[in-house]
Amino acid sequence: MEEFEKTPVAPQRLQPARHFAASYAGEHVAGTEFVIGAMFVAWGVSTGDVLWGLLLGNLLAVLTWALVCAPIAVDTRLTLYAYLEKIAGPGTIKIYSIVNGALFCVLAGAMITVSASAVRILFDIPAQVNWYPTSAGFVAVAVAVGAVVVGIAVKGFTRVAQFAEICAPWMILMFFAGALSMLPVLTANTGEIAGLHSWSDFLRVADTHIWRGSADGLGFWHVAAFAWICNLAMHGGLSDMTLLRYARRASYGYFSALGMFIGHYAAWVCAGIMGAGAALMVKTSIAQLDAGEVAFQALGAAGIVAVIIAGWTTSNPTIYRAGLAFQSLNPRWNRATVTAVTGALTTVIACFPFVFSRLMDFVGIMGLMLAPLGAIIVTEHWLFPRLQLTRYWSNYSQQTTNWAALTAWLLALAAAFLLNAAGGLHLFFLLIPTWLTATLVYIGMAAALGAREPHREKVLAETRASTERKQRENRYLQQLNHRQATQAVPYSGRFYLVRTVAQTMLLLCAAMSVAVFFGGLSLQSFRSGLIIPSAIYFVCATWWWLEREKRERAGQVGQGDIGTV
Repeated sequence: MEEFEKTPVAPQRLQPARHFAASYAGEHVAGTEFVIGAMFVAWGVSTGDVLWGLLLGNLLAVLTWALVCAPIAVDTRLTLYAYLEKIAGPGTIKIYSIVNGALFCVLAGAMITVSASAVRILFDIPAQVNWYPTSAGFVAVAVAVGAVVVGIAVKGFTRVAQFAEICAPWMILMFFAGALSMLPVLTANTGEIAGLHSWSDFLRVADTHIWRGSADGLGFWHVAAFAWICNLAMHGGLSDMTLLRYARRASYGYFSALGMFIGHYAAWVCAGIMGAGAALMVKTSIAQLDAGEVAFQALGAAGIVAVIIAGWTTSNPTIYRAGLAFQSLNPRWNRATVTAVTGALTTVIACFPFVFSRLMDFVGIMGLMLAPLGAIIVTEHWLFPRLQLTRYWSNYSQQTTNWAALTAWLLALAAAFLLNAAGGLHLFFLLIPTWLTATLVYIGMAAALGAREPHREKVLAETRASTERKQRENRYLQQLNHRQATQAVPYSGRFYLVRTVAQTMLLLCAAMSVAVFFGGLSLQSFRSGLIIPSAIYFVCATWWWLEREKRERAGQVGQGDIGTV
């Protein structure tokens, strides 16, 4: 399927809101949330610092997606790589694509490793807590899991979003269910209280077993900064232009709140509770547990499935991004083939679980390495017209490499290194000085190297082409909204029945976790029985989703349109 690697997305391929809601919820309710939630516990952060710090940091992340990344993506309808090449030239984009693609491969590899950590329980393979694999069986499991993930990513953005749409509701529920199942275990080992009857009781349990706080632990601002920069490459670095270019409206960027406040805030808190409870049950430190073991102790067989799917829903779009990055090196390369090769490389990386030991540092470094290019794009897209500088000046001048952009990127990275090494500024606090350095250097150098040239004829042609494209897009969306409102294809009674069964299974899973929390169901029975309604949900949800897609295709293709799938 055409993925518009070098050209704006066609109006017929713009996706509805639910795809972005599911994509963000699915991608950010991930297997690595088990790892990050446990790391907050190991950091010695206090309960208050976690709860309030995550609130501020995730809010900043949502605003960056909604107010910075999404508007540029919808305005241009281009991938990050196509737009950056237009601004900085093919020479810069080749360097950037290699760096960006390699970083995304490592990140996607971590997600596959998370999924493999759950599958290995089925084969009694020991937990992989070193940077290298200690079992040939684990390598085989990682390769098998990687093959499934790559197969989905090769299908393109639409298939990635569709997969997440089915998985996201159940995945979200599993984090809450796991936390509810572990809280009685933690409460029973807290001598000062008889049960969880109030918020103060919860805080006592949290302070005793979960986020204990320590003199040398990280504090509120560290937690807030990490929550902001955790996905910096996607929002501040504008990598999610690749996904949001399919959005019908820029406001879809606010769907990132589903990922940040359900996927990160709630999932990290719930993962911390599960990790502390699992460590208590198996009588070991949380550092010796992988994601699969934590989920298995809290959710049984359903926990294994949860970790597998959580790794998939995050690694799928990450490999998709990495494939686009490498494909941008040569427009003649086929995207699907490049994505498959990228996935193979990612799967090899997944066999070495080294990223777990430094996961938080890795995502921070990754964001800081890519954020200066995001600053350069934002500067040229929004600030240049206000500063009487010409947008796309380097492209109009037919420069192979925009040396102002490349220099600004390198100097911003040098400033971050010096501030961290010499000034002692923590990695998590380097975003703002790095962003400002890239912005100021780029403005100054671009103005000196040719951005003041008006290029009136080329600017006029660019403006005319952009206006005509947006007018065609608006006409199509208006017609589409009218057809959907007046010519809807009716659903069958069986469709509603199957949807009701799927929803009922989710409610049953929730009810079982609440019953464990209040003592009406034993933890062992909960762990044994949870897999049954979960399996029924996936069967029904998949059938329901396929039927709905058939209905939408019937309503759109019947009108002579390409359709969304």
